[in-house]
Parts: sequence; structure tokens; C-alpha cells
Amino acid sequence: MSPLRRAAFLDRDGTLIEDAHYLADPNLVRLLPDAAASVLRLNAAGILAIVVTNQSGIAQGLLTAAQYEATRDRLDGLLAGHGARLDASYHCPHHPAVSGPCDCRKPGTGMYHRASQDHDIDLARSLYVGDRFRDVAPGLELGGLARLVRSASTPEDELERARHAGLAGESLAAVIGEFLGTSGA
Repeated sequence: MSPLRRAAFLDRDGTLIEDAHYLADPNLVRLLPDAAASVLRLNAAGILAIVVTNQSGIAQGLLTAAQYEATRDRLDGLLAGHGARLDASYHCPHHPAVSGPCDCRKPGTGMYHRASQDHDIDLARSLYVGDRFRDVAPGLELGGLARLVRSASTPEDELERARHAGLAGESLAAVIGEFLGTSGA
């Protein structure tokens, strides 16, 4: 049996792309400055680059599943234009007030467990990064390196909580560098 792989679990909105709040139009997908280079660096190191994103706008009727897929395809295309690729994307279409509780909505760990099964991932040796505390909380439960990177949408109290817990990262590029510098890369 081959060893389990490492992955970088990346939040989408506010981490890889500008947070447009309930993004339904693929023409509005805008890569953040260090996103493509960071994903390319993961690709070059043989680390799986996996998007894990809450998309409650689907349950709320603010966008359709097809619109989400179109924005996902646009992100993939923009990254490909820089030679970078995502190995997988997982999304939670639920909203507790509309569709009830689920195990996939972050900070739940359902999407991470599904990715682990689909791609033979060692969750305890992986990276969990995003611009909200709910993006890094799964890393605290599952192990690995958890880092919050600030975006325009990051609430100040969540940033302070991450700083206090030693979980704040300077940027996506810096966090990727830190992760690649850990053993087993």
C-alpha cells in the first residue's frame, strides 16, 4: 500500500479569489494576487491542491448549482492560464436555516473526510487555509497545519482569535512556504 498523500485544503472566496458574496457570474471571478503562484508551487511539490468551500447561496436560492459550477470552471481556467491546477473542488450547498444541519458545512469536517477517501489523503499531514476561522477550525480537529490569512471579508475578531492561537498567516504564499518547509513535503 502506498503512503497517504498530503493536501492543501484551500478556501475559495477571499483566499484564492476576491470574495464577491454569493458569486453567480463567472465573469466576476478574480484571482487574488498570490493565488496562481501559490497553487503552482503546490503542484510542483506534488501536494494536492483542493478547494473546500461553503456555498450556502445555493440553498438560499441566490445562485444555482449550475452557476456555482460555471464559477468553478472559470477559476480552473484562470489558474490554468498560469500553469496551475486544482486537483479537486468540494462545496457545501447547504444553509442550516434552509436545509437543516449537515456535516459538510465548514467548520464541519465532512468535505475533508470525503476528499481524504477520494484521494488517499493524510488529513493530519495536510494544510487548512482560509480567510475565516471556520476555514481553519477543521485543521484543529483533524491535525495538520491550520492558518488564517486576512482578506477584506475577514472579521477582525476572527483575525485576533487566529493571532492569539498562533494560527494567523502573513499571506497565502507565506503559508504555502511554511507548509512546504515542514517535514514530508
